[in-house]
Amino acid sequence: MKLVHIFISPEHAYFGHHGKPSGRAPLIAVEEAEAVAGKGLVGDRFFGWKEDYAGQVTFFSLEVHEALCAELGVTDRGPEAYRRNLVVRGADLDALMGVEFELQGVRFLGMAEAKPCYWMDEAFAPGAEEALRGRGGLRAKVLSNGILRREAP
Repeated sequence: MKLVHIFISPEHAYFGHHGKPSGRAPLIAVEEAEAVAGKGLVGDRFFGWKEDYAGQVTFFSLEVHEALCAELGVTDRGPEAYRRNLVVRGADLDALMGVEFELQGVRFLGMAEAKPCYWMDEAFAPGAEEALRGRGGLRAKVLSNGILRREAP
């Protein structure tokens, strides 16, 4: 598994916005991020949000992004549109649900699919929510401390 993008956001853009307009909190691309066991990524909106939270960090597949671009004819949106933290190449994220795994020396526990919501139709393209069902990414807990660094795609 190769880590090709790292994103953090200090605020929620969709979470807690049901029935209201989406937020405009930026998703910030970073070269590296500090992962803290039991908390998430330093500086991210979910860092230490809830004790034992299943979505301390979220993973997304670059291959899924590329497939979705082709399926929906999108050429002007990057993988930051999904608001997932860690975009990886070469991983079967579904196979990591319920499994401990390691990335760059940091251990994680795959918890559940990062299910797409209706905001994906606004953030990416009409039809994105439906197209992402079953491949929306992976919610995970951070089990060990470490620094994650972006790798060239």
